[in-house]
Amino acid sequence: MTKRVIIGGLLGGIMLFIWGSLAHIVLGLGNVGLKDLPNDPSVLTVLSSSISEPGMYFFPGLNLPANPTSEQRTAAMKDEDAKATTGPNGLLIIHPHGGGGFTGTRLLNEFLLNVVQAMLLAVLLAWAAPISGYLPRVAFVTVAGFFAALATNIQYWNWYGFPADYTLAYITNETVGFLVVGLVAGALVK
Repeated sequence: MTKRVIIGGLLGGIMLFIWGSLAHIVLGLGNVGLKDLPNDPSVLTVLSSSISEPGMYFFPGLNLPANPTSEQRTAAMKDEDAKATTGPNGLLIIHPHGGGGFTGTRLLNEFLLNVVQAMLLAVLLAWAAPISGYLPRVAFVTVAGFFAALATNIQYWNWYGFPADYTLAYITNETVGFLVVGLVAGALVK
């Protein structure tokens, strides 16, 4: 049984990686909802001169001192809420000194992540002993993947304002990916 789980997880991970490549490169699901920054030379100049440390920035910020009191935190949250209601707000991930782009390391990281994801689902499938039949096993893995897609993407849409079309594209991408894992793992892990 362990051999089938390992093979099912490995092959499922490979298929998940292939699906992800097709979804991004051929179908364009990875770019749904993304837009170019208008007037980006000017904006990039301001960002470069304003932010020196890589990170994820939320704006408008709370601008709290170190170790704020509960009163300071409450006042800052009210102020931030008022600013966010009437003006620009968002989430910015920035690497001010470069380091982005499509690299072999990132591709390898994605592949390894996909194999680990498929392995974990193959293990879960093996532990779900009462599931008999190929289609119920495929459905089990697909629903587990759909759950994972909802758990992250809907929260990002709700709390950080990720675009709805981006959110739906990623939920679709991940759900179909785990359907592919289910097709492979469901055939091997019984």
